[in-house]
Amino acid sequence: MTLRLIVLLLAGLISLLHSNLAAASEKSVPTTWRLLDYIAVDYREAVRDGEVINEMEYAEMKEFSATAAETIGALPAKAESEPLEQGALALQEAIQAKAAPEQIADQARALATLLVKAYPIPLLPTQAPNYERGKALYAQLCANCHGPTGAGDGPAGVGLDPPPIDFTDRARADERSVFALYQVIDQGLEGTSMVSYAGLPVEERWALATYVGAMAYPEVEADAGKAQLEREAALRSTLNFDAYVSMTPATLASTVGSSDQAAAIVAYLRRHPEATQAQDLESALATSRQLLQQAMGAYRLGQPGQAKDLALSAYLDGFEPVEPLLAARDNALMVKIEGAMARVRSGIAANVAADELQGQVDALDGLFAEAEQVLGQNQTSAVASFVAAFTILLREGLEALLIVIAMIALLRKAERTEMLPWVHAGWMSALGAGVITWVLATWVISISGASRELSEGFGSLLAAVVLVWVGIWMHGKSHAENWQRYVREKLGHALSRKSGFFLLGLIFVVVYREVFETILFYAAIWSQGNASSVIAGGVSASIVLVVIAWLMMRYSQRLPIGQFFRYSALLIAVLAVVLIGKAVSALQEAGYLPISWLEGGPRVELLGLYPTIEGIGAQILIAVILAVGFWFAQRTPSRGAGTAAP
Repeated sequence: MTLRLIVLLLAGLISLLHSNLAAASEKSVPTTWRLLDYIAVDYREAVRDGEVINEMEYAEMKEFSATAAETIGALPAKAESEPLEQGALALQEAIQAKAAPEQIADQARALATLLVKAYPIPLLPTQAPNYERGKALYAQLCANCHGPTGAGDGPAGVGLDPPPIDFTDRARADERSVFALYQVIDQGLEGTSMVSYAGLPVEERWALATYVGAMAYPEVEADAGKAQLEREAALRSTLNFDAYVSMTPATLASTVGSSDQAAAIVAYLRRHPEATQAQDLESALATSRQLLQQAMGAYRLGQPGQAKDLALSAYLDGFEPVEPLLAARDNALMVKIEGAMARVRSGIAANVAADELQGQVDALDGLFAEAEQVLGQNQTSAVASFVAAFTILLREGLEALLIVIAMIALLRKAERTEMLPWVHAGWMSALGAGVITWVLATWVISISGASRELSEGFGSLLAAVVLVWVGIWMHGKSHAENWQRYVREKLGHALSRKSGFFLLGLIFVVVYREVFETILFYAAIWSQGNASSVIAGGVSASIVLVVIAWLMMRYSQRLPIGQFFRYSALLIAVLAVVLIGKAVSALQEAGYLPISWLEGGPRVELLGLYPTIEGIGAQILIAVILAVGFWFAQRTPSRGAGTAAP
């Protein structure tokens, strides 16, 4: 039954990864998007007032629209395929009819938006681009053609056909998003001297796009843009990191009602893109505040069910996305907020007085204010990034390592080393799935709070159940006589291909659960800069884990067989208790289990110990089951010998 659950879990994961990778792997999509963006910007150079003013440009527009229609038609069928093909045909017809530039721009951008919705491509960098690094790259790679100020007057650009783009042309720059600039840098521009710089690291391509995108907006205007954003909270709330990357200055001008104001804001944000990331964090906490107030309103109207759903959404959709970053910067504050939000939900479930619940919500508001101060820092210090990366990987990796080493040592003791490839395949495939998860979570899909908690909860639950079984079995072999009889009578037949799949599945589930959580925390601290410190912390933790693994393998080989099984069984029992505690906590946070708080109770995350009756109760229950199982497994040598293999 356990093997079947593992197979189902693996099948579900493979299906999810396959479907998302298929959506992200269409190589022609970025090129098609770039063609549509080029049409939206440059068509005005070809047609004016229904007349062709540049035959070469007009021919290019017809060619590009035909190419876009052709590649769209060749994409795998989806629900959006028909409207995409119709939109591509309509764009071709409008260009053929010499429609107004404004109409063509609207049609091309609408088609591009629908394209990336149907076939996702990377739209966001993993961290705020570095403007100063972009400046250095421009001087090194671009100034020779485009000129030192970006006016298209570099010495190497003389005589080029077409000539280098003038990045200081405000009319043209107003129609260019940072993402559009990134696409040209990434892929180059066919038919021109602009080559692809795909060989640059992705963060440097974003940095270069950011610097180039600021050239038409003088730095002297940046202070005015900053001041306007500080004055207008509503406007500031709309300019998050996604808007920074994808919004054109022309679109921003239509929002604020003034091209001069939009230019000032662009001048500031393109030199300080980290300000938009801070806005994302501020918006997340604002979402929590808003949903909690809505929950209070529903509760006062006698709608506890709706109030509970809103309070849960305040955690999963508001606070939870910023939880990893807050944990990296101030874990104690993160724990306070997490506990306070859980108390609000349990208060609703317990039907406490409305004034008492309001007091809890007000206290949360104060904690949110503290979190805003912590998260408002532009970047985590290098030391903090290193410590966070080191402790996260060491904490999450240790649990998985202990189980993997125990399985390896068991097989070596049994002289069944031919089964080791199954174990290695388990942890290696989990790491591979982790890399894919990083890619998907960063560029393709958004892992919601509920998905994260459910993945952690059910993964921990499944692993805990399996470890209870394995722990009892191993303890039953702690007598040397039992083990020798078992090897002689059972093991030779038991460790078959079916057992190999079991080992692979067990190791995969245990390791992937830890990898999944590590990825979410690393993504949070990576986005705050200090990449070298994060890498150094991860490498240092990896070295420590390797040393621990080596020590465990070396000394486990020296242990007598009875002691080895006794200690291994106890270790696995402890891990089972830890995992069941984490499983209950994750399912509580996802709203699948109730929460009954033990005021002043212990909280030790490393041990999966949280101050709730349900969590501690589950750990006690597992401990009792293990104790009873251990007692039955070794009552007599003869009974121990007959225990079935995992």
